[in-house]
Amino acid sequence: MKTITSRDNAQYKELVKLAGSSQARRKSGRTLLDGVHLCQAYLQLRGLPEQCIVSETALHNPEVMDIVGQLEAQHAHVLALPDALYNAVSQVEHGVGVMFSVQTPERAVSEPLAVSAVLLDNVQDPGNVGSILRSAAAAGIKQVYCSAGTAFCWSPKVLRAAMGAHFVLDIFENVDLAALVSASKVTSLATSGYATQRLYDVDLRQPVAWLFGHEGQGVADDLLSMATHQVVIPHLGQVESLNVAACAAVCFFEQVRQNQS
Repeated sequence: MKTITSRDNAQYKELVKLAGSSQARRKSGRTLLDGVHLCQAYLQLRGLPEQCIVSETALHNPEVMDIVGQLEAQHAHVLALPDALYNAVSQVEHGVGVMFSVQTPERAVSEPLAVSAVLLDNVQDPGNVGSILRSAAAAGIKQVYCSAGTAFCWSPKVLRAAMGAHFVLDIFENVDLAALVSASKVTSLATSGYATQRLYDVDLRQPVAWLFGHEGQGVADDLLSMATHQVVIPHLGQVESLNVAACAAVCFFEQVRQNQS
């Protein structure tokens, strides 16, 4: 285990950049997983991280020491920081004091859609994106495709909201969704507040490419026109629409319900 005590250390400065800058994360192809749950999920589902960073206080936490023990047994790199330096990197308030530095996967679209998938068109709120990823993983969906305007999936806020879902999903970013839908071999379904067909009246016992759009503007018109179905989720209360993450969860689990009935 290595210890850094100076803010002027080059390695520490790099961690600070990685924590605070989306541009730095994209440029380096790395991100930080902050917290015991994300670190445990990564170890279980993806393997060893590039580096583990722990605070001095966390070295007295049994869960953290279990993680550190697993890593050191496999000769992985562990870095200890004084609490003040660690807290300047961590974006989790009152966190436990452990994070992983990991490589972010870069995937290129190589085949037409043939299984159920999620397509996110300019969904900008990180919390919404993370919640959608979590619901998709829970519903057994494996693939997620994001347009260039969608929040970066490997940002800290998306990672925290998804609670480990990233590690069971294949996530594609900066995707031309129109080209993807055009070449798709499966039914595509877009949600729209102006649609007349109800979600519950569509046969979902087959693979579906689920299209969800910008929080205010919805799915772009060109994508809407390409969708096999445009559907609405009926609601009784006097609200204009559902939050996009709530809408996605309803859709995914209606498909689960139909497939299990």
